[in-house]
Amino acid sequence: MTRSSAAEILARQRLSLAPVTLEPGQRPVEEREAYALQAEANGLLAEALGRISGHKIGCTTPVMQEFLGIASPCAGQVFDRTVLSQAGQVSRASYRKLGVECEIVVEIGTDIEPRRQDHTRQSVESHVRAAMAGIEIVDDRYADYRSLGVHTLIADNFFNAGCVLGSPVTGWQALDLVSLTGHMRINDSEVGRGTGAMVMGHPLEALAWLANARSARGEGLRRGEFVFLGSLVETKWLNAGDMVMIEVEGLGQVSLTVSA
Repeated sequence: MTRSSAAEILARQRLSLAPVTLEPGQRPVEEREAYALQAEANGLLAEALGRISGHKIGCTTPVMQEFLGIASPCAGQVFDRTVLSQAGQVSRASYRKLGVECEIVVEIGTDIEPRRQDHTRQSVESHVRAAMAGIEIVDDRYADYRSLGVHTLIADNFFNAGCVLGSPVTGWQALDLVSLTGHMRINDSEVGRGTGAMVMGHPLEALAWLANARSARGEGLRRGEFVFLGSLVETKWLNAGDMVMIEVEGLGQVSLTVSA
């Protein structure tokens, strides 16, 4: 089984909402292979879902590492036609198992180029134009994600199925990202909260991690792209009729309503 064949399977399964069923011989066995397969599958998916406009980082917080049983960050990409703004609406029928996460998001203002020297929280900070609250939309299309293995999850963009972006805050430097608290409410009941400190000690540490991971593959982060830095709250699953709202103190609110 070639990488191209595996990429075609992943793309077809995502577009048809089919469970991910790569056979053991089709699955990437190391991280480098996982991201190479992700890139090839995403090239196919872009024809239907639009260009890559942003990135997501999973498993940057203890709550999500424990929830998924994965101890280190993993990255996926977000397609332009899956991005909603401020008060999003989706149909439950468009997902296999629809979930949401509460996140701090940054927008890249100037390119972060690949380099030999490691990127740090301090070095990436100057490249951030704005910060905002965001809902990551996830879809669990895995009969048993643990049996598939983390590298297959990476190849499939690590659960990502879209997002809702809040209003950009360009004066974010006046905020202490570490102490900001994010709240998630579903149908007016709070279901979770967490602080920026949960994201690798500082949310921009996650951005530095992504910059370094992409730099190792000769890739950068581009002006105008956004990055979801990791969920402050355990993933919550939604049904038709639900309305979820998240608020990150200092960064505003964003919501998602689910129809049938």
